[in-house]
Amino acid sequence: MDFINSLNSWQWLVLGSVPAAIVALYFLKLKRQPLEVPSTYLWSRTIEDLHVNSIWQRLRQSLLLFLQLLLIAILMVACLRPGWRGARLTGDRFIFLVDASASMTATDVPPNRLEAAKQQILGLIAQMQSEDAALVISFSDVARVEQSFTSNRSLLRQKVNQIQPTSHTSDLREALRAAAGLANPGRTSDAENANDVQVAEALPATLYLYTDGGFAAVPDFSLGNLDPKYISVGTDAPRNVGIVAFTAERNPEKPEQWQAFARLENTGDEDVALDVALLRDGQLQDAQSVAVAAHGRAGVKFELPDAERAALQAALDHPDHLALDNRAYAVLDRGRRVRLLLATPGNDALRLALDTAEARELADVTLATPAELETRKHQDQAAAGYWDLIIYDRCAPRTMPQANTLFVGRVPPVAGWSQGSKTGRPLVIDTDRVHPLMQYVEMGDVLIVEATPLKTPPGGTALIDADFGPVYSIAPREGFEDAVLGFEIVGADDKGQVEPKTDWVIRRSFPVFAMNVVRYLGGLSRGGELPSVKPGQPMVLRTQSPVDRVTVQRPDGRRVELPRQTQNQFVFTETGQVGIYTVWEGRDTKPARQFAVNLFDSRESDLKPRAKLELGHEEVSGQGGLEPARKELWRWLLLAALVVLVFEWYVYNQRVYL
Repeated sequence: MDFINSLNSWQWLVLGSVPAAIVALYFLKLKRQPLEVPSTYLWSRTIEDLHVNSIWQRLRQSLLLFLQLLLIAILMVACLRPGWRGARLTGDRFIFLVDASASMTATDVPPNRLEAAKQQILGLIAQMQSEDAALVISFSDVARVEQSFTSNRSLLRQKVNQIQPTSHTSDLREALRAAAGLANPGRTSDAENANDVQVAEALPATLYLYTDGGFAAVPDFSLGNLDPKYISVGTDAPRNVGIVAFTAERNPEKPEQWQAFARLENTGDEDVALDVALLRDGQLQDAQSVAVAAHGRAGVKFELPDAERAALQAALDHPDHLALDNRAYAVLDRGRRVRLLLATPGNDALRLALDTAEARELADVTLATPAELETRKHQDQAAAGYWDLIIYDRCAPRTMPQANTLFVGRVPPVAGWSQGSKTGRPLVIDTDRVHPLMQYVEMGDVLIVEATPLKTPPGGTALIDADFGPVYSIAPREGFEDAVLGFEIVGADDKGQVEPKTDWVIRRSFPVFAMNVVRYLGGLSRGGELPSVKPGQPMVLRTQSPVDRVTVQRPDGRRVELPRQTQNQFVFTETGQVGIYTVWEGRDTKPARQFAVNLFDSRESDLKPRAKLELGHEEVSGQGGLEPARKELWRWLLLAALVVLVFEWYVYNQRVYL
């Protein structure tokens, strides 16, 4: 609360003397003289008691005096123009973008960040004028238009209240694309064409983005007619320790045992000591204490006895502001082996990497020549989804198989994939260490004779970046994934003799690369551990025998039936909950398999709100987002003074005419 003085000194002096004058008038006293008169004369003289004819009397309790002093006090305060710093909406068309990702369930802002953001939006809707219009979009890894443009404030409030939190990661690009499509109308053809025309009038809008900023920058997006306002949600010092990775594999020194590894991140400002528990099929198996430094990482390793199947859970016993990353899940299934086909004209290095004891335990590897890809038997198997993984070394099929693939030195015959011209001695400058295909793969000292830059379809990810572009990438394809290595491991010289094209094969990271390919693209993770997906990502389920349907039980106990799509493939998309999912094939009463859904996202676990967001070519600071405005009370004070004045007049008249 602050004040603005609207009067000068002499005006205040005059106004300040008014209360003293009012009080002084109440000290004036009636001077009475004894006089005998007829009783009827008293009625006409009654009101004379209100007339002053003496200068002193004892001050008595008086409601009129109180009301008159209160009236003057209110007027004096109104002259000071009390108010406070506030904010107001800018413009007449508004787009409210609400982050509903996992980090918005953090409780550092009670009851949680999403609810706090919704309350702020409801406050802005209340400020809208009758002719204003607003649009509401919620987003996580996908965007959802909750309410299209409308001036109906009641409907806007209803749709805002219906926004629910998710366990998903956050991606702003799709939400911005939806918002920009309404503010930046499209064109009929090519912008460089002289006949190109704009299909609609531009509709500028103010974009209010409510988020904590836990997503990647969007540097190549054009905001156009959008005026962005970033409203940061969350406190400056949230507490959180989360599990960002949880895997299991066989102990290489004790094959009869499993090892489980959990990686923790502390994104808070204080060191933390906590207990990590390991549960196997819901029963406590082990527990360890670990200390994690502020903004640091720590690892925990557990040893387990052998098991054909097991559902593992790592749990943190630590109160913090985000619960979703305090638990992680993994599924062990040693009975499942990957059906892998290696199609190559000859590659001893890759063949040997797939012939180790660990690889043989995980996969049944079949060798084929490029010519065999043209046989009817192979084409039928590939179309029927017989193979879990096919590696194409310096060759490619005519049509893509119903399987995950790895292409070495070639690109898939899929729209969106292309490769540039060959460049000699590329220099590796960066790798995606988070992706399962690149875990523990070191490329800094690897020499490559020549490579081609890769271009991926939408949704692709670069795994290895060279000085001229990506040389190892992966992209989704209708429930499958295709990885492409933009250089050959071995090749043929001018005389047709096989020669190495890289010294990677003699590095320790090459067999690690091969096992990552088997585990991830083969549908496993580590040593028989089935892969997990992130919330919201589809899970492709393949059955060992043809069935018409499968049933999936979610962590909350609800069951979902899936019809068959292509051959023995089923796509399950309701992965919104973190936990263990159980699958039954056909009418079997015994579960066929399980799989896990985990958050595993460092951005979501890092709860500290970002100070700035990079949107298109702009940097938007989180400073409240609204245009500053002063909220003043003097109008309401004048209204209160009028009420007091009317009441004082009423009391005075009641006293006079009684």
